[in-house]
Amino acid sequence: MKNKVRFFRSVNFKIALTFILILLISIEIIGAYFIRGLERSTIENFKTSMDAQAETLAGTLGNHLGQQDDTNNSQQNNEIQRVLDNSDSPDVLEMKVVDERNNIRATTSVSERYMVGQKNDDPYIDDFSTKSLVAIDEGTSDRVQINVQPIQSTGDTVVGALYIKSNLEQQYRSINDIALIFITASVIAVFISMIVAVLVARSITQPIGEMREQALRIAKGDYSRKVQVKGNDELGELALTFNQLGERIEETQEAMESERNRLNSVLSHMTDGVVATDRRGKVIIINEMALSLLNVEREHAVGQSILELFDIEENYTLRKLLENPDEILLERSSADKNLENVLLRVDFSMIRRESGFISGLVAVLHDVTEQEKTEQERREFVSNVSHELRTPLTSTRSYIEALSEGAWKDEEIAPKFLNVTLNETDRMIRMINDLLNLSRMDSGNYQLQLEYINFKELVNFVLDRFDMMVDEHEKQYQIQREFTKRDLWVEVDTDRMIQVVDNLMNNAVKYSPDGGIITVRLMETHNNILLSITDQGLGIPPNDLNKIFDRFYRVDKARARKQGGTGLGLAISKEVLKAHGGNIWVESREHVGSTFFVSLPYEPYEEDWWE
Repeated sequence: MKNKVRFFRSVNFKIALTFILILLISIEIIGAYFIRGLERSTIENFKTSMDAQAETLAGTLGNHLGQQDDTNNSQQNNEIQRVLDNSDSPDVLEMKVVDERNNIRATTSVSERYMVGQKNDDPYIDDFSTKSLVAIDEGTSDRVQINVQPIQSTGDTVVGALYIKSNLEQQYRSINDIALIFITASVIAVFISMIVAVLVARSITQPIGEMREQALRIAKGDYSRKVQVKGNDELGELALTFNQLGERIEETQEAMESERNRLNSVLSHMTDGVVATDRRGKVIIINEMALSLLNVEREHAVGQSILELFDIEENYTLRKLLENPDEILLERSSADKNLENVLLRVDFSMIRRESGFISGLVAVLHDVTEQEKTEQERREFVSNVSHELRTPLTSTRSYIEALSEGAWKDEEIAPKFLNVTLNETDRMIRMINDLLNLSRMDSGNYQLQLEYINFKELVNFVLDRFDMMVDEHEKQYQIQREFTKRDLWVEVDTDRMIQVVDNLMNNAVKYSPDGGIITVRLMETHNNILLSITDQGLGIPPNDLNKIFDRFYRVDKARARKQGGTGLGLAISKEVLKAHGGNIWVESREHVGSTFFVSLPYEPYEEDWWE
């Protein structure tokens, strides 16, 4: 928000005030010096003038007062009075002449002419010495100049004294009038100077104000306007430089925005999660993949400590991560509750400035769930293969050792031992063949031998074989068929499809109770053939339903080995159906039974295909 600067706090006012204060100080100093010099000069000139006038007038009066004659005293007084009257001036307040007997002979003061011929009582005329001093008039309290000049005759004999009192106050009034004129002129000059100073300050501050407005617009991201360049002076150069700075900032901002958008695009489309922190370990950047992997909301993650976000504060500290930023493994719950937990590998890297200062931390999250799962499956597969092969090999070796130690001579035991050895060998061969088939399917080298067959007849063929084996089997079972009446012609690999149905029937027979019913249904949908095989066995626990198609996986391992299973039948069936574009799945209830479903793509044929 823009804050308006008050006038009395503005640079405009400060420049004007500074200019006026300098002017006032200069005027005061010059005025004081001028008035003081004028006063000193005026007073000194006035005193000098009065001293000269007193000396001149005393010389003139010496000619009249020196011819003293009692008979002509009145006429002499008149002559002296005439000289005084002729010498009177506006600056002189009073002049009087006193003879050597201290009698007043003449005076210019009309009010004191009655004292002519009387004794003088003025204390300034006491010893007829030359005097020039400033005194205060008792009547008016004004400052007056007192001059006492002895009057000498022709023979340098003092015959009297001349007393002059002049108006010194008038000189001070004249000086005050001059000072008043000076002050008035100074006030007018200050007023005019104030106007000029404001205009000059405004011409200086106006471009600065425009640059301030431009700076505020730049701060808001508006680079459209420019500062007007009004001259070639320093302010003009500053305005030009400011415009260039705005252009540079705009270019830099656009480049930064482009880089930010590019970075956001890269972070958004990365298959790995990225989390960046500040130097305190608080999350400042997190991409969508990291939010998905960690199963958190952005509002919750940003600003949170990375230790809390990864839930590793019990085992790690921020300092430990900075000093030894090795990778760690995290296990987080999946956003989909039906899926297993997600396993994440986190690689840490420090954000360093050129000075070496650590300003943050970057963590890259990799989803290694499938890798770990694959690795675990590989380990389990190797372990299972080793275990499955070791069991028949151990059994075969034991019987062969017994035979080699002489059991072959026993006509009753030897055939049984050889029969067991052959069965175990056949079991290993079947297992190895199954593994080879799975390996070919995994590598994509397996080629299906496709042909059009009646799928209903294929299923009947397999079921008929199992019907014939009921009497030879240890347990009794009954196969119940529920087939569609239509013939279902599909393009499949006959041998492999027989293998799939045979595997499913074998499992149904193995896990069905004695006297149980195995229900086989065959139907068609709009685009698929659906085969289901239902037994009345013990069923499959819910936790094992999504694992029974894994290689070597058995719900009841001991029972399955006893019955001669390899643990690869369902895995092979799944791969065969996948190669045909079909699918296989199971539904089961414990202690009730299981139903295996097989679906194959199906497109009903027209009769004229065979014509």
